[in-house]
Order: sequence, then C-alpha cells, then structure tokens
Amino acid sequence: MKTEISYGKLYTTFQRSYAAPLTVSAIPESEFVGRNNIVFAYSVSVEIFGNNFLPAYTQGDNSMLVATDTMKNFILRESAQYEGATLEGLLIFLGHRFLSTYAQMESLELTGQEIPFAEVRVPQEGGFAPSKVLFNQVDSDHATAQIRLERIVPNTENELKDPLDDQTKDQPEDQTSGARVTRHDSGRAGFRLLKITGSSFAAFQRDEYTTLPDYQDRPLLIHMDLGWKYSTLEDLSDGSSNYVAGEQISDLCKTVFHEFNSKSIQELIYVMGQRILERFPQLEQISFDSENHTWDRVAVHPVYEKIKVYWEPKRAYGQLKLVLARA
Repeated sequence: MKTEISYGKLYTTFQRSYAAPLTVSAIPESEFVGRNNIVFAYSVSVEIFGNNFLPAYTQGDNSMLVATDTMKNFILRESAQYEGATLEGLLIFLGHRFLSTYAQMESLELTGQEIPFAEVRVPQEGGFAPSKVLFNQVDSDHATAQIRLERIVPNTENELKDPLDDQTKDQPEDQTSGARVTRHDSGRAGFRLLKITGSSFAAFQRDEYTTLPDYQDRPLLIHMDLGWKYSTLEDLSDGSSNYVAGEQISDLCKTVFHEFNSKSIQELIYVMGQRILERFPQLEQISFDSENHTWDRVAVHPVYEKIKVYWEPKRAYGQLKLVLARA
C-alpha cells in the first residue's frame, strides 16, 4: 500500500521585541525605506514530511514522533535566537534549526503571516512623533511567506544527493542542518482598496443572461492578495541588498490604483504586475488573486451628483487571477 504522510503545528502566534532593523533602497512609489522591528509579530505554521513517522500511523508506534506541542515550543523559543530582520529569514532560520535538531525529519514547509502593529503618534516637544513603546494592532495588508527545506542525504556512492530542482542547484547548503531551500513564496495579503472614481467597466460581451449595465465611471472596491518569487534565493537571505520589502510592493500597487483609470480589474492588476517587475528586476514572477467587492448604487443626490449612496448586498464575488513571469 502506497502512503504519503505529513503532520505539523498550525498558527503558533508570537510577538517578539527588538528584532534587527530592516533597511531597503527607496523607490518612487513609496516612502518606505525600512522599519525598526521593535515589534516583530507573526503567526508561523510548520508541516513535516517523511516516512520515518509512518509507524505512528500504521502501528501506533510514536517513538519517532516529535509532538506538535513540542514544535510550538520550538518555534517560540528559537524565534528569540533569530538575528535577522525579515519573515522569510525567520522561516529559513527555523527550518534549518528543525532539521539540525530532529534527524528523522526529511523535509518541512514553514508558512508565516505578519500580525501588523503600528507606532502610535504621541505628543512630544515640538509636535507629535511615533512612540517607541506604544503600538496599535492594525487591520491592514500584511506580509506572508512560505519556505520549503529539503534535507540532503548521501546516496549509495557516499556522495551528496541534491534534491533541488534546476532553479535552486546553485544555492549553497546550510552546513549545520545539511539542507537547502527548495521552494519559496513571498507575499502581501489582505488588501481592501476602494477607489471612488476613475474606474470603468463597459463594452463586455452581452447575451440573454446579461443584466449588468455598462459603467463609464464607477467606485471600485477590491480585495487582493499578491505573491512573488525571486530569481535567485541569495536575494531572499538576510542582509541582501536586493531584498524586496512588502511595504514597497503595497505602496506601488496603491500608487498604480490611484493613478490609473482602468477599464477592468484585469487591466488594473496587469499594469500593477508590469510595474512591479520593472521596478524590481530581482523578481522573476508576480501573482495576483483579486476579488471584486464593489457595492451597488442605490441613490444619487438630486442636486449634487457627486453625492451617492451604495450598499453592500449579499452576493457572489468575481474572482480574477494573474501570474506574470519573465520570459
């Protein structure tokens, strides 16, 4: 009987203080050039792969199992030892620590999601300034990442068998765990963007099922998640001058939305993707998963046409996806 197994721990959430600061080069679409990382808060999930754990399934033999509660404690305690500044770096660090600590783990996948906090502006001499001790948890777009690591094992000729595909063969192994990153995804999730004018949707195909009118100008409310991949994993590592901050990706997308009079959401995310790949040549791919959440118009002021009332009906949402990759 063929089996495929994995197990792990979901959503280990922590808030750590005083991670290393992050500094990045400026881009025209964003004021972001770094963060102090006084608050470094994330939710981390880990999934472990390998048939060494199969006896627990087939025989009830738990002798090789690492309890998922142990995994939770491992993530919490080892996160204090991380000396870098990014979510991706944290996941890579934790992955190597797992594989160097537990020899029975063959490979693993770590997923992380930022819990965003913003500095509260407080009165100080001469005006207001960001507090260095008080932070407000905010509901905003936030960083995401997923990292997979594979253990390198000797083959029958006592040579290292490389489990990587062609895209990652040039990446050095970590000497402490004998493992390499084989897949990576960085991202930004949770966009909720409303543009009240400067978007249209018209001249689409019509038939007996069509009830949607043409809109030459409409408010547009979109929900959106983004993902991106680097051309080389060296740019993903802590300290790389080519690291791309999700805050800059966020600001760039918002700038495009502000500036561009789109004829559809499809056109809007395509222009966003083009701009991202132009601005960041170190990225090889950008992907979008977006939804149209635009509310319905129900009233217009009889004198001042700019004054309109919309309501949010219970409805099905249009979904629009796009992947742009360099040729």
